[in-house]
This record gives sequence, C-alpha cells and structure tokens, in this order.
Amino acid sequence: MKGAQRGDSLIEVMIALTLAAVSALGLVAVQSALARGERAALLRERAALIADSVVEGIRRDADRAAIVSQWQARASSMLPAGDVTVSDRADAVRIATVSWRAEDRSDPCPEPQAKPLTSCIAVAFAR
Repeated sequence: MKGAQRGDSLIEVMIALTLAAVSALGLVAVQSALARGERAALLRERAALIADSVVEGIRRDADRAAIVSQWQARASSMLPAGDVTVSDRADAVRIATVSWRAEDRSDPCPEPQAKPLTSCIAVAFAR
C-alpha cells in the first residue's frame, strides 16, 4: 500500500477537541455551582450567629430595642441587605428573624413579616 497515509484525520481531531471543550465547560459549571453553595452556606452561618446573639441578648437584658439596633447594624455589615426583626406571638413566644437579600430564589423566607426576595433564619424563644 504505497499511497496509505498514517495519522489522524481532521474530523477525528475536531471530535477530540469538542469533547475536551465540553468537559472543560462542565467542570467550570460545577465549580461555579460549588462557589454559589459555599457563599449561601456562609451567609446562613452568619445569620444564625446573629439570630442566636439577638436571642441571648434579649433573654438577659430588658432593653430589647437597643439589642435589636446593635445587631441590626452588624447584620447590615455582615449580610447583603441584612435585617433583624423580633416579633411577639400571642402565646408568649418571640421570633427573632435575620433576613438578607437572596442571590437566588431557591430558599425564600417563610416568615410573614419578611421582605420579598429574601432568605432568612428564624429562631423562636420564650423569655
């Protein structure tokens, strides 16, 4: 076979490059999803810390407005559009809610006083 050529054809090379590109795009998408999940977990952790601190402060001190104001300032610096509210329920139970602007709409805040398009952590407690 005198005229037989050896090596890869152009189509085989194009298929290999296409598979490599699709694989690289898949890895980038997974990395991006992991980064979003990590950020959401960090925001939830910060909100839980703030909510716990608000509950402990109100349980110890009678000046609820000062405690909420103090943690409101901290929440706005630690969370995107962070907000702290404490509401009283009829059965002597209070709800401390820490909310922040939701980057994605997958975890909306179920609390009735929460602003739209927010995520939140709510802690129920009795004094």
